[in-house]
Amino acid sequence: MNFFDILTYSGTFVFAITGAIKARTQQMDIFGGAVLAFATAYGGGTIRDLLIGIRPVNWINDYIALALVFSAVVITFLIKGNIHQYKRMIFITDAIGLGLFTAAGISISLQHGVNAVYALIMGIISATFGGVIADILRNEVPDLLKRGELYATACFIGGAFFLLGRPHIINEKVNLGICVCVIVIIRIISKYRRLTLPQI
Repeated sequence: MNFFDILTYSGTFVFAITGAIKARTQQMDIFGGAVLAFATAYGGGTIRDLLIGIRPVNWINDYIALALVFSAVVITFLIKGNIHQYKRMIFITDAIGLGLFTAAGISISLQHGVNAVYALIMGIISATFGGVIADILRNEVPDLLKRGELYATACFIGGAFFLLGRPHIINEKVNLGICVCVIVIIRIISKYRRLTLPQI
């Protein structure tokens, strides 16, 4: 297992936790938790793969990713107490997942011949559309569409850092790490400073 695999699996796990916690906040059973965890962890990457022509999509035949999703569901549903206390955990895991999946999505897209601009778009889709699908399933307005702290914008900025750094940073791991850190930091700052894009 190489560094890129670790990056992808880490993103899968933290997004699965995010989806499962969202299910618990709405008092779904463990099956509902598994559905939301699966949608959050796999949704964005699946759409990306379909758009750029990767067959089969990334999660087919991947037992490690499947085990990570189910582990996240079990762990989340074993947590005792009022799950509303874990809203901060949702935010943190979601921010980390955004960073990991943006970096992974851009890298996969570049490896399959997508140019830099569209690779950035694919990275944003990879990071955000799983959450969109999960929020639609639980009858909520997706975070991507809410006027609030920076969400897809954070992915855009972090992804741009990654692409701009590629010619100058020899170590790909360092560049990927910078991308993840930039996205997480922007998400945290935008939430606590209440930074938003202009309203239409």
